[in-house]
Amino acid sequence: MNTIKTVCVYCGSGPGTNPSFVQAATALGKSLAENGVRLVYGGGSVGLMGAVATSALDHGGAVTGIIPDFLTARENALSRVQEMIVTHDMHERKRLMFERSDAFIALPGGIGTLEELVEQLTWQQLGRHSKPILLANIDGFWEPLLTLLTHMRATAFIRPTLAVDILQADHVEDILPKLNAAAAKTPPDSKQLAPDVARRL
Repeated sequence: MNTIKTVCVYCGSGPGTNPSFVQAATALGKSLAENGVRLVYGGGSVGLMGAVATSALDHGGAVTGIIPDFLTARENALSRVQEMIVTHDMHERKRLMFERSDAFIALPGGIGTLEELVEQLTWQQLGRHSKPILLANIDGFWEPLLTLLTHMRATAFIRPTLAVDILQADHVEDILPKLNAAAAKTPPDSKQLAPDVARRL
């Protein structure tokens, strides 16, 4: 049985237009801290990134920020975190975020959030890892993506033999229970990124 000890949260560097997004990020940070789960995230202090990390820290949680050098000023790297890793580029950032996390959560965000989420889904679909991936579908934010995935299945671009296994939670309090339930079903040796893939990143 696997347990979730570290979670990578992908989310926007802006707050979005819906106050529920910041509220959810803040609640998630608190939930991670209270359950002893380390947050791994993009390292910024603004937007949803800042909200989830600040909340985790305010409630006694452990936080690892991973940020590429060229974004440290733009996203105002959060100096309070216990561990801040500055990488040379986005590829190194994503590799380290993967290696240091037992599961992945996508809060609302923009193209960068979507790109990170889809990359993990792609690796999972191709059998490169089986770490749980969850969409925090706050106020239906991810509904257009879910509709697109359904369309891809219907048009046979997502084949039954390469199913996308993505968890969904509409409420923050459901996130960790769903991740833990999924992790409990995952064989320990199937969670890692294949060495040949890791070397190419």
